[in-house]
Amino acid sequence: MKPTIFRYLLAFVFVAFLIACSTKKDRLINRKFQALNTEFNVLHNGNLSLEAGLKDIVVNYGDNYWETLPIERMQPEEEEILPGQNKNANFEKAEEKATKAIQKRSMLIGGSEKNPQMDEAYLLLGKARYYDRRYVPALEAFNYILYKNPDSDKIYEAKIWREKTNVRLENDGLAINNLTKLLNDIKFKDQTFADANATLAQAYLNLEQKDSAISKLKQAISFTKKNEEKARYRFILGQLFETVEQKDSAFQAYQSVIDMKRKSPRQYVVHAQIKQAQQFDYAKGDTLLFITEYNKLIDDRENRPYLDFLFHQKALYYDVQGNDQQAVFNYNNSLDYQSNDKYLMASNYRNMAEIYFDQAAYQTSGKYLDSTLVLLNQRTREFKSIKKKRDNLEDVIKYEGIAQRNDSIINIVSLSSEDKTAYFEDYIASIKKQDAIAIEREKSLKEGRENEANNLSSTGQNQMAFKNQASFGQSNPKASTFYFYNPSSVEFGKIEFAKRWGKRSAEGNWRLAKGKKVYLVDEESIAENDDEKTEDKKVDLRYTVDFYLGQLPTSQKEIDSIAKERNYAYYQLGVIYKEKFKEYQLAADRLEILLKSRPEERLILPAMYNLYKIYEIIDPAKAVAMKDSIVTQFPDSRYAQILGKTGTSAENLIDDPDIVYNNIFKEYEAGDYRKVFAAVEPAIEKFTGEETLPKFELLKASVTGKIKGVFEYKKGLNYVALTYPNSEEGKEAELLLSDNIPYLESLYFDQEEPTSFKILYKADNLDDKKTKAVIEKVTKFIKERNQSQLTTSIDLYLIDKNFFVIHGLRDEEYANGVVSILKEFKDYKIAEPTIIISSENYKIIQIRKNLEEYLDPSLRVIPPPYVAKPKQPKRAETRQEIVIPTKNKNNPKQSQGNNSMRPPDGSDEKNSSKGNPNSSQNPQSQMLPPSPANPKKG
Repeated sequence: MKPTIFRYLLAFVFVAFLIACSTKKDRLINRKFQALNTEFNVLHNGNLSLEAGLKDIVVNYGDNYWETLPIERMQPEEEEILPGQNKNANFEKAEEKATKAIQKRSMLIGGSEKNPQMDEAYLLLGKARYYDRRYVPALEAFNYILYKNPDSDKIYEAKIWREKTNVRLENDGLAINNLTKLLNDIKFKDQTFADANATLAQAYLNLEQKDSAISKLKQAISFTKKNEEKARYRFILGQLFETVEQKDSAFQAYQSVIDMKRKSPRQYVVHAQIKQAQQFDYAKGDTLLFITEYNKLIDDRENRPYLDFLFHQKALYYDVQGNDQQAVFNYNNSLDYQSNDKYLMASNYRNMAEIYFDQAAYQTSGKYLDSTLVLLNQRTREFKSIKKKRDNLEDVIKYEGIAQRNDSIINIVSLSSEDKTAYFEDYIASIKKQDAIAIEREKSLKEGRENEANNLSSTGQNQMAFKNQASFGQSNPKASTFYFYNPSSVEFGKIEFAKRWGKRSAEGNWRLAKGKKVYLVDEESIAENDDEKTEDKKVDLRYTVDFYLGQLPTSQKEIDSIAKERNYAYYQLGVIYKEKFKEYQLAADRLEILLKSRPEERLILPAMYNLYKIYEIIDPAKAVAMKDSIVTQFPDSRYAQILGKTGTSAENLIDDPDIVYNNIFKEYEAGDYRKVFAAVEPAIEKFTGEETLPKFELLKASVTGKIKGVFEYKKGLNYVALTYPNSEEGKEAELLLSDNIPYLESLYFDQEEPTSFKILYKADNLDDKKTKAVIEKVTKFIKERNQSQLTTSIDLYLIDKNFFVIHGLRDEEYANGVVSILKEFKDYKIAEPTIIISSENYKIIQIRKNLEEYLDPSLRVIPPPYVAKPKQPKRAETRQEIVIPTKNKNNPKQSQGNNSMRPPDGSDEKNSSKGNPNSSQNPQSQMLPPSPANPKKG
């Protein structure tokens, strides 16, 4: 009877199970079964995976405490998401579970969802996608709950998550409107209310509405039940109070984080204490009490993971106090902990660079700046600023080295013989002491290595026994005991071998002696004895006074030359500190030293004028005195005229830099580049220190480009951009370097279809009979054969080379025919070699100065293609036509004569028949200085 009942009962349960498994029937048993299976099977595992993913974010996410923290942690944004990839496997697993629950357990009957757990499934699906940074699919999942299950008990949570997603999608205005309505609908102020306020605070933060963000963040702090969130919100609140300059409120917010003690994650507590330390009043505060309390933070064992930040803040304290030694010590302590925060390490290096810069240790400062640049993002303004400072520091390092070296030499030369001897004896004593310390250190290191080798020798048998034990199954759990895998064992073996066998070459039969008896002695000891004997015979020249006295200059001419070089270095330093670094006190110090050192006459007035300009900023009283000195001592100088606002006399016109520049620029416009090249360098030397000097430098760069090519042009522009970064010319040079130069460098042969051809004859010496004969015969050929479309010109190629050019040849075949006639017909018989080249390629050789590469294709190296940079409208407006000037009727007319020697652009225009084929310039090949009429225009 009982087995029968059992069989019937089993059959009933089986039938009921089959009925309950169906997702197509809207019965109570179906709904309960599917809901139970969804909640405690699939969704349970999915939620576990989601929690594991969130824990991974907490562990791996690195907060950037240099900026205001985000309300919610998230995976790093910079990582690129490839198709089919997920950053966190836990979120992928959670999404799979949610998808499985929806696909297998959904009971969508009659347009309505009958499984009450489906809203949980879609919520899990949206969260997994959200944390995986796939916001649009996440938004679809949250919207499904709102549209299909408006009566769900998760409706408020779904709305909050939808607005979180909108915030991530930068729809901050929409999120604010929706969350404001939601807060009015929420009746119970619980965790949901706190989450809504936190999300709303993030939206306000994104819109830079900090007062509204503070208000909502306070609400979130009041109603959240999670200590981690409460600590994070309070820390962010302190940061926001700092940004709105409410320091007392910020201090209280940080204190509330500290008061949470172990309820708060340790990182928030430590950084809150660092933030409070940053608010310390160095002028009125108790510095002794402050440093005592701060050292307690450093000594606290719980703060060991954050010592990099703690030591950095301690270094800042000493830096502000002016204690450079302690500041550098603590910056180095911060670096020793190898922080994962790159900007923290960059800040340590940058601050030490500034300390050494102020101490005039410019080479050391440059090294620290190099380390800073390695750690900074190259796209930031700070990187560009430090990079420019590092580049400018090259000149400072150079001239400070010259000034210090030459000052030392001159000071020593001025001493009496006895004082010189005493000076060098003291110096020799100091280097002997340093050498002794170095020898002692090396000796201790050697003894340490030998002791280590002896210890290895004594434990060798134990290691062998251990190996034998391992062969019987007792394996080493830590590391391999193979001899050659242990560098210490190898080193010890080498020492033992040398002691027994001496030094032997690595060859066969090494144990056999070659003509000599083998003695088992320590060759190192023999070498040491030999060294001792030779040391007795030889004397280190560095320890003798005569070694140094012999290097001192003796003739007055040498001493004057050293003094002259020293004075020029001081002048350059004064200008560099004033113009590039805005270090006015350093600039004044260098120029004052210069004026006390009896400098050349050409440096006195510029130095005094620059000092006057500096004193106007740092000491107006001294500025008045310096102005009076200039006007009184040099009444006829242009500086006195500038300061006195008097007119110029005819005798002083030649000393006016503006007039000189205008004259040279007119010659540049006329195409007389050799004359300009010869005149611009003396002008730069003469007008050193003048405000117009950058214009001369840019003119020099331009004419250098015309004569030597684009690569020298680039060097010249780079010098102007770095030397005069704040001048109009420096800014224009920087723009040309970024816009024009990359295009010019990318030009090469045969990149364009030829439109016309040219015939070139070398005409280096225009007075040579052969050159004159070629010009006369070509002119005769054009006239006799009615070749009116052909024109000629003499074009400059290099400083000592010219081309006699025939323009207007329609194709290469026609050019070859002309060359054949000129070479073979008895009326012409021109035997000189010719070069037939397209107009486009001729432009390239004039820009790049690479005729050899054109003639020998094996020398050619094709440059990378040009990639246009996005235009900057605002700067382009101020530059007008500097970078890409267009043909303009108002351009100054070029010289019409055949002896106009200039590099043409490769184009053939109608007016070239007058001997000037290059009057219309190619826009991309322009290398122009500033016009005297309008310095901003090229």
